[in-house]
Amino acid sequence: MPAGHAQRGQSEKHIRSIFTMTPVSLRALTRTFAALGLWVSLSLTAHAATIDVAGVKLEDRISLSGSPLVLNGAGVRYKAVFQVYTAGLYLERKATTPDEVLGAPGPKRMTITMLRDIDSAELGKLFSRGMEDNMERAAFSRLIPGVLRMSEVFSKHKKLVAGDTFLIDWVPGTGTVLTIKGQVEGEPFKEPEFHQALMRIWLGPKPADNLLKEALLGQQKSGQQRRN
Repeated sequence: MPAGHAQRGQSEKHIRSIFTMTPVSLRALTRTFAALGLWVSLSLTAHAATIDVAGVKLEDRISLSGSPLVLNGAGVRYKAVFQVYTAGLYLERKATTPDEVLGAPGPKRMTITMLRDIDSAELGKLFSRGMEDNMERAAFSRLIPGVLRMSEVFSKHKKLVAGDTFLIDWVPGTGTVLTIKGQVEGEPFKEPEFHQALMRIWLGPKPADNLLKEALLGQQKSGQQRRN
């Protein structure tokens, strides 16, 4: 018998077997498909998990420049008793110390979402001061051109309001990419030292907020910061 006739005969036999299945067999098959559907649904849910930080939803996994990143930690920046912004740190793998974060290869992201309105120029000045406070003076002086350009970027936006988000991305081979309200701002800051200086605003010896530093390093549950 030609091979084509044999294959068609097997296919027809298989189709007939499906239509002649007993009710018990059909129920078993239905349960199998239902279980498979549940497994797929749970898998998708696991990949789409989010964490609530002061009302801001942060995904526990993202992709940056083709690399998967995990949420290392997240928390809230306070000024006295007032919530200013949420911050979330994404890395390729978990880190618990500033040196591990700064020395980690691969892409990194700091995402910041405002919880109150703030003058953008003032925020730029605070970031510049935070960089300076956590560096030796000679090292900071070498970064002044980049610091001034960053300040100009924030000044251009006049004001950031509650809900506005900006991203600080480190992309190897490209540099630090600053995105404000979904818009990439200018050329990347190419020096690795500039990105490390930015990270020290939150992770340095004189961080903007000590409890936020702990949260970003995963030393407390994300979003569980408290102020008395």
